[in-house]
Amino acid sequence: MNLLLMIKNLYYSSISMRKYENILRKKGAVIGKNCEIYTTANFGSEPYLINIGNHVRINEGVTLVTHDGGYWVLRNKCAGYGDRFRYSDKFGKIIIKDNVHIGTNAIIMPGVTIGSNVVIACGAVVTHDIPSNTIVGGIPAKVIETLDEYAMKAEKISVQTKKYSYEEKKRFLLNKL
Repeated sequence: MNLLLMIKNLYYSSISMRKYENILRKKGAVIGKNCEIYTTANFGSEPYLINIGNHVRINEGVTLVTHDGGYWVLRNKCAGYGDRFRYSDKFGKIIIKDNVHIGTNAIIMPGVTIGSNVVIACGAVVTHDIPSNTIVGGIPAKVIETLDEYAMKAEKISVQTKKYSYEEKKRFLLNKL
């Protein structure tokens, strides 16, 4: 990792989510209301190709890729393609609709649209459009279940801790688990 990238990452890790969102907006990303974007999320070299709806959480280590880096190989004359790809690139917008959670270290590839009410599992690699009201995971990401199925399972195992203080939550979880 070069020094400039290390400094950038150190700076981003020290600022608030709100400030990071404002930096991304200044770079052209469209970001809706009530979003949580962790400062370790990577918006790549073309954040202006990313459109995020309302109530979207993008967890730590998520990478949004808006270009096909494989063209780097095609541009090399040694690959046998001459000058056909000398100045070529391939780009794709990323569109994330409303009420979406993208888990830690997921990767969203160029040209992908993620529907509303979607949960993307940690580490998933999203290479195709994701329909609304689904839970996806894997490499490449595939639909695991519908949002309704997820909710039915969650209702059976959820614990009501959102109003607890840190200490109350800790005590409850240590006694329950």
